[in-house]
Amino acid sequence: MTNKIVVIGSSNTDMVLKTSRFPKPGETILGGDFFVFQGGKGANQAVAAARLGGDVSFICKVGNDSFGNDAIAQYAKDGIDVSAVLKDDQAPTGVAVITINKEGENSIIVASGANALLSVDDIKKAGAILANAGWIITQLETPLPVIEFLSVYAREHQKNFVLNPAPATKLPDHVYQGLFLITPNETETELITGIEVSDEPSAKLAAAVFKSLGVLNVIITMGSKGAYVDTEEFQGIIESIKVTAVDTTAAGDVFNGALVVALSEGKDWKTAVQFACKAAAISVTKMGAQTSAPARHEIDFK
Repeated sequence: MTNKIVVIGSSNTDMVLKTSRFPKPGETILGGDFFVFQGGKGANQAVAAARLGGDVSFICKVGNDSFGNDAIAQYAKDGIDVSAVLKDDQAPTGVAVITINKEGENSIIVASGANALLSVDDIKKAGAILANAGWIITQLETPLPVIEFLSVYAREHQKNFVLNPAPATKLPDHVYQGLFLITPNETETELITGIEVSDEPSAKLAAAVFKSLGVLNVIITMGSKGAYVDTEEFQGIIESIKVTAVDTTAAGDVFNGALVVALSEGKDWKTAVQFACKAAAISVTKMGAQTSAPARHEIDFK
């Protein structure tokens, strides 16, 4: 099994505004600092994986505009293979508007733009890249037909297919049967399984639901509590590292990117999740999505 990673997903430009608190409906408040960052769950995961030493190719669709051009240039600068990044002449690059309060919590609205036009035909055109991959990871900012195609493709070609089911939505049951790993957070887990996750016993119950649908391995991220892992090798909670959060925007994406890198390098599940937890903890101490993704030297990987 090759260690090459293919990330398929969204590319957005994030417009971030810091404020003391979130406004109520109909209320206008004065905010603080304003930033523009590269974002999108797919792009965040690709950048996180590349900065941590992964051999990463990224498949996405951006608009033929300045946002898209800037994004592609930055991905290449991070060492990502961008040969399968597509430009659309009709739709703009996706945009996310992010508000962050003084506690570091965020509220996000996304206009998908060209992301919504990524098609199965687009993925098939990158067939050589997929064929050389050992690991494929995507998220639910990716159109459902693409996810359904990848689930079948991974099963037929023996690829490790990882799904980060965010933003949360229920999927056809057959999609789960092609998953090597699913990585929901607590909210996403509850929406999909109907089980409210608050501790290890409830996480164990929810993981069993995913496994009953055909998923081989389950990791439920639980914020400051860490991550619940259910694999043949290890079951239990891996604790997170305690830090003071500045911006939690891409913590889950950094976790997923780091996790796939560690697994692609042959690390055991416990070590891989510890690595991912540390990467995510570092990311929340910095502003921005991709700007917060740590480099490999920032993490003691023993």
